[in-house]
Amino acid sequence: MFELICEVEPPTRPDLKKVRHQIGVMSPIADGFLIPDNHIGRATVSSVAVANEVQLMGARGIACLNSRDRNLLGFRRDLLTAAAYGVERFLFVHGDDPAEGARTSQLTVRRMIEQTRETTYPGCEPFKVGAATRLTKVPRWKAEADFLYVQVSYDLDELLRWRESVELDIPVYAGVMVLASAQMARNLAKLPQLQIPADLIGAVERDRDAGVDHACEQILKIRDSGAFEGVHLIPVSRYRQVAARLERDLLQRDS
Repeated sequence: MFELICEVEPPTRPDLKKVRHQIGVMSPIADGFLIPDNHIGRATVSSVAVANEVQLMGARGIACLNSRDRNLLGFRRDLLTAAAYGVERFLFVHGDDPAEGARTSQLTVRRMIEQTRETTYPGCEPFKVGAATRLTKVPRWKAEADFLYVQVSYDLDELLRWRESVELDIPVYAGVMVLASAQMARNLAKLPQLQIPADLIGAVERDRDAGVDHACEQILKIRDSGAFEGVHLIPVSRYRQVAARLERDLLQRDS
């Protein structure tokens, strides 16, 4: 079964109306929702709390936790809170540099996975933990996670070549991010790990919906390739357009 895991934008204020709206809009196409953790180095509502909100709405929540903000005691608190809420799935990441303050530098993603494997609570299911990877060789400890999320790529051929180059016995999810605007496309193109075709940037400059079109077409191509168990979709601010387009296209493709 090919899964579509949609990322939602956690709030930066104590108001969950917008995130509930995102979940409601994308529920017809989503098999689960990933909630980032203080992403882009800014404070947001706890990913565990939002994952619980997702589950209260009848969907599957995956809480992202970064090693940047945690010492061991704080991490154990997060696991205990998740167990109390019934949140069982995590994605562990390194985390972007914070806008203010500094990293704790006490935990690594590898140590977080090890600690989670050692943690059980009576009456609770074991946690499922995932890691993230770039399009490079995958270390053994990441290959032993329960699932793996691959960095965003705008080059399908490169993505498929990478998948053929690695042997993994766990579900692997390809990253797809919508280019929501020409400015976003130009900013991302400056990152060394992201190669965005110039014609795609030009298309988004001419038509803002070109980023939505490209992302949706890429998802369908990844699904049809059979190389991945699913996609981690980052719709940014265009989640309404993406949901409408994918709901239509997926129905047409399956009919």
